[in-house]
Amino acid sequence: MGTYNQVTQTISLDAYGIKKAKVNYQLSPKELHDITISKGQGAEASSGALAVNTGEFTGRSPKDRFIVKDTITDEHIWWGNVNIPFEPSQFDALYNKVVDYLSKKELFVRDCYACAEDDYKLNIRVINEYPWSNMFAYNMFLRPTEDELKDFAPEWTVVNAPGFMAIPDEDGTRQHNFAILNFTKKIALIGGTGYTGEIKKGIFSALNFILPVFKNTLPMHCSANVGAAGDTAIFFGLSGTGKTTLSTDPNRSLIGDDEHGWTKENTVFNFEGGCYAKVINLARENEPEIYDAIKFGAILENVILDNGGHVDFADTSITQNTRVSYPIYHIDNIQQPSIGKNPKNIFFLTADAFGVMPPISKLTPSQAAYHFISGYTAKVAGTEAGVVEPVPSFSACFGAPFMPLHPAKYAEMLSQKMIESGANVWLVNTGWTGGPYGVGTRMKLKYTRAMINAALNGDLGLYTYDTYHIHSVFGVAQPRECPGVPTSVLSPRATWNDDEAYYKTAFKLTNAFRENFKKFEAHCNEEIRRGGPQRYAF
Repeated sequence: MGTYNQVTQTISLDAYGIKKAKVNYQLSPKELHDITISKGQGAEASSGALAVNTGEFTGRSPKDRFIVKDTITDEHIWWGNVNIPFEPSQFDALYNKVVDYLSKKELFVRDCYACAEDDYKLNIRVINEYPWSNMFAYNMFLRPTEDELKDFAPEWTVVNAPGFMAIPDEDGTRQHNFAILNFTKKIALIGGTGYTGEIKKGIFSALNFILPVFKNTLPMHCSANVGAAGDTAIFFGLSGTGKTTLSTDPNRSLIGDDEHGWTKENTVFNFEGGCYAKVINLARENEPEIYDAIKFGAILENVILDNGGHVDFADTSITQNTRVSYPIYHIDNIQQPSIGKNPKNIFFLTADAFGVMPPISKLTPSQAAYHFISGYTAKVAGTEAGVVEPVPSFSACFGAPFMPLHPAKYAEMLSQKMIESGANVWLVNTGWTGGPYGVGTRMKLKYTRAMINAALNGDLGLYTYDTYHIHSVFGVAQPRECPGVPTSVLSPRATWNDDEAYYKTAFKLTNAFRENFKKFEAHCNEEIRRGGPQRYAF
């Protein structure tokens, strides 16, 4: 599985409007690794991984993501500041400028696919300006066999030109970078940014439209794993909340770490063929599976190397969003194929920087729908310019920038899946305890793992008054005891030692929940609306 036989055939890009390009087709990771270094675009870390700098953009640029508004998308898309419309004529003009820019250049082309479940497979052709971007596509998408490549017919195309700079007044963009989806032409057009995450998120966004609209399948921004008994667990969460870390468990087989579909047949399948993990403060003792996956074939982004090629994972001088991509087979314990059945537990992960939410709580169906639509976490000082204290951050369905439909549509589908599967839903705070950011401390990973293991193993007991306490502000059921976790840790109020300060901060957060939810209320029934905090401060 870890070997790769280079396909020696070449292809023409004339059909895409790209003329006289030198096409490097289906190169191996080693070839792309070596070419990147020979071009001075990267360096080899002491682990053997390739280290690159993505340039001006070290993360996604949500305000520069567009969807072409046409007969396919017009009535389905939830248009607004998340899904920004783009005119078909403007797309055509910009596309022509991009392919002219790519003509006569040395390019790197890869045929691959998304969706591990055969009935949902989406064939993709990725055309890259840079070799390391093409290596990222190898890592992150699923890899066809040589036999599959013989008859490969791409359905979607990613055209990736980081060096092309748009002219906003001419091209209809906000600034020089852009990521545009065209569902009629089945093209993801990316320019002006070297951040590789735009490549995979473009296809993820496309699937978030295709699967619910045409396949009656729920797409999810989540990680997933499966236990020895065949039970699947799903982990929703925004960046930095622990999706990759908590789903990469030596006692459970990893299905995938970021993007999945949940079918009407009650199976969960991975969209991808790799993992894209944050590496800020990465340490082998805490996350050995991810640490050991950083070897030859992996790509480190925006990290600092010393003279010996060693990575300082604590160094955030380029960005806090330091990352690594690697093919999923770099993890020893994986599910093959990347498909799970029998979903039994769903975890919503939040890094509550206010330190007021319980470390784990069990949600009712209405609470689950409410918190899914809300998609809460928090920003802390230093993560964005101007952020000097904790700020609530809400991203609908734990992935609003990738969700073309109204969040209520995905929430309705999830609620139905919960009912059909009988899955338990848990809200897990991987953020702060004993006070807000700057006062309290981050929840210990060993405690979070213990709580999740207890939920998976059924050790948190039945939902009764004796075993659970209903939180007086958030209304969620928090367990009174959990194996491996001090009882005091389970009560966020008790960890503060200042009831007045705790409740003042908790009410501040509930107000933020209620204010955020106003834009969804008209699309939600009364049961979902009552799933949120019912008390607030005046």
